[in-house]
Order: sequence, then C-alpha cells, then structure tokens
Amino acid sequence: MVNRKWLYSLSLICVCLSVLGLDSDESYEGTSEASFKDAVVYDGTQRNNGSLPQENGIRKHRTTLPAPMFSRNNFSVWGILKKCIGLELSKITMPIVFNEPLSFLQRITEYMEHTYLINKACSLSDSIERMQVRAYTHPAFAVSAVASQWDRTGKPFNPLLGETYELTREDHGYRLISEQVSHHPPISAFHAESLVGDFVFHGSIYPKLKFWGKSVEAEPKGTITLELLKHGEVYTWTNPFCCVHNVILGKLWIEQYGTVEILNHSTGDKCVLNFKPCGMFGKELHRVEGYIQDKSKKKHCVIYGKWTECMWSVDPQTYEANKKAEKKGDSKKPKSQVSLYNDDADDMPEVQETVAMIPGSTLLWRISSRPQHSAKMYNFTNFAMSLNELEPGMQDRLAPTDCRLRPDIRAMENGDMDEASREKARLEEKQRSARKDRSKDEEEWSTRWFQSGTNPYTSSQDWLYTGGYFDRNYSELPAIY
Repeated sequence: MVNRKWLYSLSLICVCLSVLGLDSDESYEGTSEASFKDAVVYDGTQRNNGSLPQENGIRKHRTTLPAPMFSRNNFSVWGILKKCIGLELSKITMPIVFNEPLSFLQRITEYMEHTYLINKACSLSDSIERMQVRAYTHPAFAVSAVASQWDRTGKPFNPLLGETYELTREDHGYRLISEQVSHHPPISAFHAESLVGDFVFHGSIYPKLKFWGKSVEAEPKGTITLELLKHGEVYTWTNPFCCVHNVILGKLWIEQYGTVEILNHSTGDKCVLNFKPCGMFGKELHRVEGYIQDKSKKKHCVIYGKWTECMWSVDPQTYEANKKAEKKGDSKKPKSQVSLYNDDADDMPEVQETVAMIPGSTLLWRISSRPQHSAKMYNFTNFAMSLNELEPGMQDRLAPTDCRLRPDIRAMENGDMDEASREKARLEEKQRSARKDRSKDEEEWSTRWFQSGTNPYTSSQDWLYTGGYFDRNYSELPAIY
C-alpha cells in the first residue's frame, strides 16, 4: 500500500480546465448569427444536495432543466469557420445551437462541486488522521472538475464584460464570487472561501483557442491557487490542454492532454500528471499517469487511471514491475491497423478496456453515473443542473450583473432558441456600443470586485479579489443586460 503521507499530496490531482468558450461578441464583417460519477471512497457518504436553506434562496436544488436540449444533428458551421484555420478564435460568433445554457462563469464554478470533501479534511485536528482522510477526499474534489467535462460538448456563453456570478452553499460550507474582468483577452476571475475560514480557492482563467479544421484546441492560461488556511498549506497549478473534435462533421468528443504540475509551496512536494493524448489508435484515450515526488525529487507513489472513470495510487516499484509485464504481453498481441484519422471526421475510438487495477493499489476516486435524463439535458451533472436556477425572491439579493439574469441564457434554458439568439445578438451589440462610448470619452473600464496584481506564490500576473461583494451594495454596477 502507498504511504499515507504521500497520498496527502494528491489533494489537487486532476483539476483540469472547464474552458470551452468558443465564441466572441464580435463577428467578422458579413458573418451573421444563425437562428435556430462521484463516489467518496473514504466513508462512502456525501452531504445532502442543497437540502439546507441557502443564502441564494434555494431550499432544495432542482434536478432537471425546464426544457430538453436543442438537437445539433445535421448542423454545420463550416461556412463560418472555413477561413479561420490556424487562427485564434477571438472574433468569431458561433451559432447558439452549439451552446449550453450556462455562462462560462457558471461553468468554472463546477470546480466547487465536491468542496465538502476539503471541509471534512480541514475539520480534523490530528495530523495523522488528517493525512489519512485527505488521501481519499482531496482526489475526489480535484478530479471532479475534469470528470464533469465528460461528454459536455456544448460551449458555455462567453461572459459579458462586468458579468458576475455568485454561489453560496451553506450545506457545503463555502461562497464564491466570479467576475469577467477583461474582454480582450477574455479573462474570468473567481474567488471562493470557506464560510468558517478553513480555505480560500481562487484563480483567473484566460483560454487561448485555435481552430484546426476539424477540431478546436484550448490552451489554458492563468494560475489556480488553493490555500488551506488552518494548516498553512498552499497549492498552485495550471490546467492541461483541451481539444473538441469534429466541430464540422461527425460526433463531437473531447480529449484532454498535457502535463499538469501541482506544487505544494509549503513542503516543496510536487504532483506531476500526464494527461495522455489519444494517439493514432486511441489506446491512451482519457488516460492519466503521474507521480508524487518530494523536494529532493524522490518519487513516493505513482498515480494512474482515467479522468472519465477512476484513479488509483500504488508504490513506484510495483507499478514499474506491472508495466514491464504488460509490455511483454502487448508484444504478443496483433497490432491494430485501424487509424483514428480520416478525411471526414476524427472518429472517437472505441473505449478500451477499463482501468486494470494493479494489486496493492489504493482507489482514490471513482466517477458516479449521471442522472438518467442527462443526455437530454446537455449531459449536465446534478450540480450543473442547479447553477442557473432562479427561484422567487432570489433576484432581490443578486447583483444585477449576475449570470442568472441574462435573458439569452434564460431563453435557451427554456427551449426558445430563436429568442435566445435574438437576445444574444442584442447583448453583444449593447456591449460593443458601450465600448465605443468609453473609447470616445477616453474612459477605461474599471473592474468592481477584482484587481490585477501578482500571485504571491508564483509571482505571476493574476486577478485578486478585493472584497466587498457580499456587502450587497450594487448601486453603481453597469446595466449590461
């Protein structure tokens, strides 16, 4: 079995990007808008999903959307994208049929789905017991941000400049505020904090997007930081690449790849994870492999699995012995000659065998099934279903810039695609007009809740929360809707 001390450093194993914002509010001239599985291994329990009264006004969260998703079958965007191969997708308006009824600010909030696991680990005072509990709870929190993207091929709405989103979950012990702080480049900043002072979780995300003919690649920019205040520990990381295949023809599918380094600034320990690219024959689809090392670069455990299925940990010697045996077995198998690539579509390979557990491994996390009706609801998890919920009385507490009040997202959620498309076009034109007015007056846009600064742990540029949002003074916010 793996030493519990090093399993503790798995706290941020697989957090990955939630960035699929494929459009802008500016289109090329002449281009028009088209109308149209988590299981907690440690004790097998979860908190109830929103059964306690919430500051946001919801006593029990909904588990479905008002209307099923609009069919994307037989719809091509080639006429819009064919001139954009190799370019950054910063000035292209994508048809609304490819959206999902969430803002990108709501999408990044899905980082918080399993925050109650961190709360459980932080609540323990005994260091040995805390290490043991974190060995199981932290990976579930970390991997959830990746796993929620599985089959989520709809893109969130790009936030308008000044747009905000808040989420208070008293049952999970946190509150979050996010703001769209920049339009060019598009930057979303968020800040979450424990209601009892246990942790702070914050970051800013700037996705750099490119179109490659049959796929869209998202390169994540920005730093994610988790501060465990009670125990004086700080973790930082950046996200892997994400690729959406078959944006022109065929079935959409998602691939995540690249190296993620999660650094514990307090101890010098590092978790290095390789999200493997699919490869020519699809053998590595969804696979993740990595290790934890201390500040002297000694490896203490190996992590392996799939971000769509489960993650395991095992000691390095056992892993290497198993890998050698596996190679010997593979050398005797006939090689497949079926290529993943063709002229028509990047066909998603058939899912290979499930992750084979190496004897002596520790299960860190396993995905749970989604709601039975999820496929008709943009493949949302239960948590995602609740993010745009607006009940009577909630509007009185929200900032007027909150995503829940966006009419285009609300219309899409209700199944009115034509109205959603009209509202989206109206809001984008309103944003362009406001930008022109500021330019005439030589007025700079001023963010309200975040300011540009330096991340104290990485010394990189970041957007830091200045406080005050939950004082509920919204009298000077712009009318962006």
